[in-house]
Amino acid sequence: MGLTIERIPTFGDNYTYLVICDETHDAAIIDAPEEDPVVARVEATGANVKLILSTHHHFDHSMANPQLAERYGAPVYGHVSDKEQDRLPGQTIGVDEGDTFTVGNQTGRVLFIPSHTTGHVAYVFDDAKAVFTGDMLFAGGCGRLFEGNAQMMYDALCVKLAALPDDFLVYCGHEYTEGNLKFALTVEPENPEIKERFDKVVALRANAAADWHDATPAEMTIPSTIAEEKATNPFMRAPDAGELGRIRELKDNF
Repeated sequence: MGLTIERIPTFGDNYTYLVICDETHDAAIIDAPEEDPVVARVEATGANVKLILSTHHHFDHSMANPQLAERYGAPVYGHVSDKEQDRLPGQTIGVDEGDTFTVGNQTGRVLFIPSHTTGHVAYVFDDAKAVFTGDMLFAGGCGRLFEGNAQMMYDALCVKLAALPDDFLVYCGHEYTEGNLKFALTVEPENPEIKERFDKVVALRANAAADWHDATPAEMTIPSTIAEEKATNPFMRAPDAGELGRIRELKDNF
């Protein structure tokens, strides 16, 4: 028994997650910009929502927090700095590196991984071998440097997240994988693992639903694994912060 992880398509390409303890059926909602798709999945699973977790303050990861918090009587977690700045919708609890929380009988912990925003965190469930990375680590890519610098991003991706075991599943914030790998091929055109992964993703996405809300699991490229990202993600393969920053600038203009 462990965690059941439900992938919920929200907005135009966002992933919201419903994380359910298999033993207690207690659950956490992660990164919710829309209320209705989440409520529908909660009702379909019969989960008991106890927590709402946000990886960062951007509206497409947090806009539905107040409504969901009211509906379920659940606290809203985010980084302590976002609470101090009052910029994460509905936030009631501030967390930081190393803090833990429980979803039923499952324990999660917090990694502080700023640079996309200065208050970005990841949520790690060690027993379930899962990490929720928001807009910092994407499948095949990473988020933009909106509030931090390349050194912060290097520390987040290539030190903290790279230290997780290779078999950990990576649940990120958007369905950006095809575009990310298309760019990755321009950085490492001779990397056969990137080419193989890109071809698989193109085939997977070929029949994707016109409306993302109607997406099926067969059309989703998430989750990936830490091992997969180390092998094919140019940002996790950068040798230093300077090179990572250069690659990020290239991606910004791709």
